[in-house]
Amino acid sequence: MNDALKSTTDSLPAAETDDRSPDHVFARLVLEAESRAIGVAIRELGPGFDAVVERLVALKGAVIVSGSGKSGLVGRKISATLASTGTPSHFLHPSDAMHGDLGRIQPTDALLLLSFGGETEDTLALAALVRQDGLPVISMTGKPESHLARISDFHLCIGRVTEVDTHTLAPTASTTVMMAMGDALALALARRRSFTPADFHKRHPGGQLGRMMMPVSNVLRFKVGQNLPLVADELSVGQVLKRAAEQGGIGEGSARPRPVGAVLLIDTDGRLSGIFTDADLRRRLVELGPAVLDQPIAQVMTRQPRTLSNDATVRDAVQLVRETRLDELPVVDAQGKPVGLIDVQDLVALKVIEATSK
Repeated sequence: MNDALKSTTDSLPAAETDDRSPDHVFARLVLEAESRAIGVAIRELGPGFDAVVERLVALKGAVIVSGSGKSGLVGRKISATLASTGTPSHFLHPSDAMHGDLGRIQPTDALLLLSFGGETEDTLALAALVRQDGLPVISMTGKPESHLARISDFHLCIGRVTEVDTHTLAPTASTTVMMAMGDALALALARRRSFTPADFHKRHPGGQLGRMMMPVSNVLRFKVGQNLPLVADELSVGQVLKRAAEQGGIGEGSARPRPVGAVLLIDTDGRLSGIFTDADLRRRLVELGPAVLDQPIAQVMTRQPRTLSNDATVRDAVQLVRETRLDELPVVDAQGKPVGLIDVQDLVALKVIEATSK
């Protein structure tokens, strides 16, 4: 291990830092060194960051992110994070810009240029050209005295980072800090724009993220007025089961391949007062036998069950299932009146929860 890496880990015993150490020990040193590099960036962060946020919040166009090599790869990720959190953005490689793609940059845009050393030729050339058109240029480097930092309107300094590969050549700590700074910028902008989960869902309609952010009302299989029984809570268990069956409710007699596993009970105002499930019925039959049918449902139902509002998301349903281990979750409107029921198997079918989580 070379002296540069040892200098970042000299708080550890020397025996743990020689070249015969296990790989996981070496990996730990690398991670600790990169963590300390982020700490340096935190200490150097100041009002310049605020100025960048203010300028980009007021921006009418997009943030064009650019950089070469590993900085370019980090730039693609930063651009993607900006776009997914409410700030229009796309990536433009500086070499492509110099060979015909400058037309991608509009007069209302701003440029975010990444270069650890701040002396990359094609990045400097792009900055100079854009400045001629009066567009704001923001640079992110590790050297505030660099050429790129000096010609930029705004500069984000990631600090004087020492790369932590065994030869201090490959971009490692520098790209880690750049990535973190990009995240900080994107999330600061999202915060200023009051970016909401609904906004996030609009940008992530597909995959698990998209499914998690869907309103539960979009995935209700059991709905009041269609296939979900609502029964008055003043009846007996037997009467409730009869009414539920008439409405196509719980039990194996339903023609549906997967019948609803619960009856929702309502008070005289139509608000949810309780829930009675197939499992509840089985337990009561074991305890009391057929006599359970004559008991008032109000004595055996689960009162004030955990519910979801009809504007909740699938993510909210998943969280509630994990917290309560319940299989059925009533969905109610603002007045507390039932509108539907989420079954845990519906969440399994959406692939947002594992079948073993029941």
